[in-house]
Amino acid sequence: MSKKPIIVFEGIEGSGKSHHISAVSKYLDKKRISYIKIREPGGNLNSEKIRRLILNNKSDFNKNTDLLLYLAARSENINTIKNSYKKKILLIDRFTDSTIAYQHFGMGVDINLIKTLNKFLLKNIKVDFTFLNVVNKRNLYSRLKKRKSLNRYDKFDMSFYRKVQKGFIKLSNINKKKYQLIDSNLDIKENEHLILSIIDRLIK
Repeated sequence: MSKKPIIVFEGIEGSGKSHHISAVSKYLDKKRISYIKIREPGGNLNSEKIRRLILNNKSDFNKNTDLLLYLAARSENINTIKNSYKKKILLIDRFTDSTIAYQHFGMGVDINLIKTLNKFLLKNIKVDFTFLNVVNKRNLYSRLKKRKSLNRYDKFDMSFYRKVQKGFIKLSNINKKKYQLIDSNLDIKENEHLILSIIDRLIK
């Protein structure tokens, strides 16, 4: 594995992935280790514009439009990813697994279409390690209630989130060595300690 890996944080809404990627960022800052942090959808200026369109509560796209918008946002980030690949640590908040989990397992889009489009965009770029955050129903809704505002993807019913989370777990089972399951129902500090210990191993 490259010592400048691509490390991805995945999980459904309320699973704590954004908290943990922030904790890792602060840890690397403290150690003065350079990295790039990207969120999907989002990242650069154009991708953030697409993010606002996707997540807007007034948007009502069909599942194929949703897929293409997510991939358009990824396309806008691709030069940043390519230019930093194996040169800097890349921390990504949601990436290719999210596209498959949400658009295929959640919405029923053809998985081969998703894989073909991802391959077209990424070429030989591969994720080195993924932290998959899982959450139960009670904590998911409890955390969403604490948010100041909810976007379109925060308002699906539990059956949708359940399908997506099962999809994530199915993907993680394909290559368990490259995934760490994080039970976000447990103590957050305990999970932070686990994640940072793995980060140390990945970058040293």
